[in-house]
Amino acid sequence: MIVWINGAFSAGKTSAACELIDLIPNSTLYDPELTGGALSRLLPQKKLAEVTDFQDLPIWRRLVVDTAAALLAELPGVLVVPMTLLRQEYRDEIFGGLAARRIPVRHVLLAPEETILRRRIAERQEDADDPGRSERVRQWAYDHIEPYRAALGWIVQDAHTVDTSALTPRGTAELIAEALRTGAARECGIVQTPEPRAETVASGVLLFDDRDRVLLVDPTYKPGWEFPGGVVEAGEAPAQAGIREVAEELGLRLDTVPELLLVDWEAPRPPAFGGLRFLFDGGRLRGEEASRLLLPGSELRGWRFVTEGEAAGLLPPTRFERLRWALRARERSTVINLEAGVPVGGAG
Repeated sequence: MIVWINGAFSAGKTSAACELIDLIPNSTLYDPELTGGALSRLLPQKKLAEVTDFQDLPIWRRLVVDTAAALLAELPGVLVVPMTLLRQEYRDEIFGGLAARRIPVRHVLLAPEETILRRRIAERQEDADDPGRSERVRQWAYDHIEPYRAALGWIVQDAHTVDTSALTPRGTAELIAEALRTGAARECGIVQTPEPRAETVASGVLLFDDRDRVLLVDPTYKPGWEFPGGVVEAGEAPAQAGIREVAEELGLRLDTVPELLLVDWEAPRPPAFGGLRFLFDGGRLRGEEASRLLLPGSELRGWRFVTEGEAAGLLPPTRFERLRWALRARERSTVINLEAGVPVGGAG
């Protein structure tokens, strides 16, 4: 299990985490800031110059998941992670990646009153021998108070909130430990199917509106938009898998079996296993059907209808290429078979 301690910069996350590992048996402290520091020495300056925060580096978010999983494999028990997460898509990506490995996450928010938070920032001394560095850290914390305020709307939805205004780090840790014991700090609901162990078969379904725009969904557990669909279960027909996934993800039940548009083989590229990919034509949704689309689970953040040009900016390149060929097949009423992105045949 992971206890993720969130909050504004200077909210006291690390101090509380250090106390918490003394209260929870078989617990380990992991600070993802160490991963960010390592990347600042590993990556070329040109790459680092593209961002102002190491959290904006996709490699940092991947490494946080991989490192946490590796630590729990080596040191089973509880991993205490003090780290500010103010961007919902980053929270979704990291927590979803952990959920994919069947690692439950309990999300805790430390929320002192703003006047007390500002006082703590003013008193913060990062490096007694380098006043300039301390001042830069304090300014960083001040600059992120407003983004923290803006993020509270989604953070409090799944995080157990602890008002630390009048608490010592030890007192904060004791309240967190009690919330874990009683279940007040619940497991986050973001879920994903387990990571594959071999090649997979997956089915996607293309749904269109009355302007022939295609429906894309935004998964919580990985970056980039996607088609509705998912992995075909053992003994399940690919088309039926598409029907099932559309119902589970969007609350929409297709009346007819969707027609096959495209078959593609995704080559294994470690750590991904690749496998067979199908795209089906789910047809055009009437206005009232589109208005009833739901997100009944916690795997999707949102959905939208987009043009082919708009899809190019949302889908990862491989998925967009698949969409492009599927749209051509739909225009010609054929099935396209792709091999490494090149059409090698089709049947009407």
